[in-house]
Amino acid sequence: MTTPPEAAAAAQIPRQPTGPDGGNLLEVSGLQKHFPITRGVIFRRKVGAVRAVDGIDLSIKHGETLGLVGESGCGKTTTGRLVTRLLEPSGGKIVFNGRDISHLRTGTMRPLRREIQMIFQDPYSSLNPRHTVGAIVGAPLRVQNIPTPQGRKRAVQDLLELVGLNPEHYNRYPHEFSGGQRQRIGIARALALRPKLIVADEPVSALDVSIQAQVVNLLDDLQRELGLTYLVIAHDLSVVRHISDRVAVMYLGKVVEVAPRDDLYLRPLHPYTLALLSAVPVPDPARRDKAQRERILLAGDVPSPIDPPSGCRFRTRCWKAQDICASQEPPLLTITGAHAEHQVACHFPVEGSERTGRGAQAAREAAAAVADE
Repeated sequence: MTTPPEAAAAAQIPRQPTGPDGGNLLEVSGLQKHFPITRGVIFRRKVGAVRAVDGIDLSIKHGETLGLVGESGCGKTTTGRLVTRLLEPSGGKIVFNGRDISHLRTGTMRPLRREIQMIFQDPYSSLNPRHTVGAIVGAPLRVQNIPTPQGRKRAVQDLLELVGLNPEHYNRYPHEFSGGQRQRIGIARALALRPKLIVADEPVSALDVSIQAQVVNLLDDLQRELGLTYLVIAHDLSVVRHISDRVAVMYLGKVVEVAPRDDLYLRPLHPYTLALLSAVPVPDPARRDKAQRERILLAGDVPSPIDPPSGCRFRTRCWKAQDICASQEPPLLTITGAHAEHQVACHFPVEGSERTGRGAQAAREAAAAVADE
């Protein structure tokens, strides 16, 4: 009896253990990344800093998918690059599988690259156009000196087959593939080292809508087969809802809400999350409730990360803001009556009546009043 090619490919990448206690694979506390602003040609005097990530706390369990959402410029991609140590954090702590990797040197970090991999947003620029697919996917095996009993070419072909590509395309170049196929090549490259954690930075945002579902389903299938853990960075809330177990919402370098997927979408507690969900389109007119789905338009623009507001960073656009919001920064805590894993950083969380049609209408009117002021 012959072994199916898919099973043979999966056999070379064993399932990752979930740990004896089912604990956290990744823990991030107080993580910061400030990009300095300098003046002068010679002395390069520091005059300020862009506070892209300014003290966030996150955790991801073994085998879990955490979705990280927020509008453009909130610090999602920077967070992903900090977790993979492509960027050096300015402060805070990153603990991966029980080991502090916050400030490991390049040589010490190199062996851990096998356990943390990244899928990049743009499948066009993340692949070297001068290298063949075989060279791109096989590069991690060569750099890390991974033993391949049946040869490196066979290992790469098995990886290509695992992600739904033709193994005979080993010698083709990236320009000969479509966008969805290129993203599959990037996924194969990330799987080459048998990682425990994969950071997927907007993995489907550059793809056609008809291809997005295929790539999302592929990631879902690979997680079940190989026991992978994902940090999925995205702005498409429908994609995040499909693939995530928990969702974290970021705003201006801060995490403002973390909750299980269904609880967040049904019972958002932060005003920003409520406004964000109100912008999700409903494609079926028969299911669209205009009184409930009409958008909550926020006042003004996102403040600059160079000089963020005091206290709560969302207060300048929030219709529920009061004096305490300007003087005290709300901590990320579980409020009474919420899900045990539902945390929110807000002095005045959203109440149940605000999620109904009439409450949403009142929220829109209050937001409009803030805009007028």
